[in-house]
Amino acid sequence: MSEVGRVPLIGVTACQEPARWGMWVREAALLPVSYVRSVERAGGVPVLLPPTASLRGVGALVERLDGIVLAGGADVDPELYGAERHPETDPPQPQRDRFELALARAVVDADVPFLAICRGLQILNVARGGTLVQHLPEAVGHEGHAPVRGRMGTHAVRIAPNSLTGKVLGESADVPTLHHQAVGRLGKGLAAVAWADDRVVEAAELQGHRFGLAVQWHPEEGEDGRLFEALVTAARGG
Repeated sequence: MSEVGRVPLIGVTACQEPARWGMWVREAALLPVSYVRSVERAGGVPVLLPPTASLRGVGALVERLDGIVLAGGADVDPELYGAERHPETDPPQPQRDRFELALARAVVDADVPFLAICRGLQILNVARGGTLVQHLPEAVGHEGHAPVRGRMGTHAVRIAPNSLTGKVLGESADVPTLHHQAVGRLGKGLAAVAWADDRVVEAAELQGHRFGLAVQWHPEEGEDGRLFEALVTAARGG
């Protein structure tokens, strides 16, 4: 645990993808730099967490970190929540799914502060026994949550004022958004605390956790750093 005044170490999950840099074309652990900058601006030190094949060290890893960001990325394999794959669902990434599910469960068990973002909310929900809506346009009848695949949009969310999210952001916010999936049935211990106009769950909190906040939008892509600041404060012990 962090002592007050100490700069906290914040782990941020990464993906594993083919990448090109210089003369190299290799499998790489990748993370958009917006996550790194958001953690740094909030006063934390970002630590990259690649999806390792072995899960034996996940508990020890969590013990050495002061906070965790479960970052966005590809869709979670629907087999993990008992569903058949929708044609619009991304191909599975089993190593990342296994690693992040184990990480999410270890973070919950250790009561480590966390901020889960987009895929991170979905991973958390599946880890807690919940399900996902695989393709929102079919469920809500519009493309507003991902106006153009691969490009960030914006929409308004309504936030429960007495929630942790509401205390940080207020009763409403305009948020950066890019997702075609969302929470279906909420997992054990999770409470919905923010919604889009179409009633899609936009944020959930883990009840009884020291700081357990998950959002469907991408705060790292906007100018409002308050969610990262709240995470770092909690990770510092404040």
